[in-house]
Amino acid sequence: MPSYDIFFFGALFFLVGILFASIGLNFWTLVIVFVFLVACLALGYSTKQKKFFLFSCLVFFTVLGSLFYTWDDQRFTKETNLVFDEKISFSGIVVSNPKISSGVQEFSVDLKNPFSGKILFKTNVYPEYKYGDELKFEGIVKSTEQLSEGYAKYLEKEGVVGLVSFPKTEILGSGGGPPIKSFLFGIRNKIAESFAKVLSSHEAAFLGGLTLGGTEGLPQSFKEAMRSSGTTHLVALSGYNISIIITAIMGTLAYFLSRRLSFILATIVIVGFVLMTGAEASVVRAAIMGFLVLLAGEVGRLFDFRNAIIFAGLLMVLENPKVLVFDIGFQLSFLALLGIIYLKPSIEKFFKIDPKDKSGFLNWRENLLTTASAQFMVLPLLIANFDQFSLTSFIANVLILGLIPVTMALGFLIAGLSLVSYSLSLILSWIVSPLLKIEIGFIELFAKLAIPLKVQFGLVLSLIYYGLIIAFIVYVQRFNSVRRKTQK
Repeated sequence: MPSYDIFFFGALFFLVGILFASIGLNFWTLVIVFVFLVACLALGYSTKQKKFFLFSCLVFFTVLGSLFYTWDDQRFTKETNLVFDEKISFSGIVVSNPKISSGVQEFSVDLKNPFSGKILFKTNVYPEYKYGDELKFEGIVKSTEQLSEGYAKYLEKEGVVGLVSFPKTEILGSGGGPPIKSFLFGIRNKIAESFAKVLSSHEAAFLGGLTLGGTEGLPQSFKEAMRSSGTTHLVALSGYNISIIITAIMGTLAYFLSRRLSFILATIVIVGFVLMTGAEASVVRAAIMGFLVLLAGEVGRLFDFRNAIIFAGLLMVLENPKVLVFDIGFQLSFLALLGIIYLKPSIEKFFKIDPKDKSGFLNWRENLLTTASAQFMVLPLLIANFDQFSLTSFIANVLILGLIPVTMALGFLIAGLSLVSYSLSLILSWIVSPLLKIEIGFIELFAKLAIPLKVQFGLVLSLIYYGLIIAFIVYVQRFNSVRRKTQK
């Protein structure tokens, strides 16, 4: 078996082990490993093929994955020392960029002695706090165990052990975090401020979501409209947004610098952008994939999407094993990517669509295929977690996606010009504002025209659904392979 296959299956079995441990199947992990081991050894002995003996060795990575998750969970518990449900005084450092939503300021705080652990801090909009501030406060901390299961798992995935709301607070100092993160968060906030100076609050918040991710400042009614129209991913900094940024960076740098220097600077910018935007799962995944594409081009190797996807997932899970099961963004991001990489080419081949044909108004055919492929792959997950999916979301995305690259480019240009001249950034906003109005209008229109799909996806139905998608991909690939052979 080639080394790249050994890596792929080893990583895959490791992730399966983490999956089993995440849902409490440690005992069944051992049972499944034993059954799989016996089956591989029996097949290897009967067929005399070495690959089955190799699989019998790789299956032990499932046990390693399960042990790794258990170790990380125990480490997380041991590093926490906190009193819950009692009024206490404590201090800590703000370790996330504060966000304001629905009139509440929210951020994470790393506690200092005599306590330890990370808590989620909710307080009034004013005074505004920033990353690195050292705070002293008095209040009651609620354990995540007292919250809804879904929310509790999300907070635990973020390393948060408790929640404190509107405590009595005092600022002791600032600059407590790493300077580079403070600097990057400062840039992010400056970009958001530059939008707010020249655009309406709604347009500025939406442009901030397109370029920096997040829904800060967006009205609750518009957030609901995005969910109903299937366009929430536009402000989630998906791979689509990151690919636009990577392409723009490389295209710009290539005009002035050598290939090697362009690669180095592009990598630095990507890492900085990931940190600046909060390192969400979809951003990290897209950034890793983007870096691997750049690296493959730099070293002259073919880019293997299968191994790149599993490598990106493995890196993220090694850093935080809880993202595999408890981070919906992680799951949506990878499933959507799998849809674009594997399902989209199969649809093109099945309907005999030339992938090189980029004709059509606003590149509608390409946008439709990309959107449909991604949406088909995440459909069960969307319905299971958000209880809604609109059949008209395909049309909404086709109409909007063609405008997004231009809108993002002009948005970053506004941010750059604001450092030089307010007047220049204001003039440019007159061009961006109509684009934003069109995009916002489409979202609100298709929220009203939404046709919800009423299907309950349980485990069995989800497995059948994905089994049919895999069968379709395999059928198309084999059919085209046979057709090519007959044509020779």
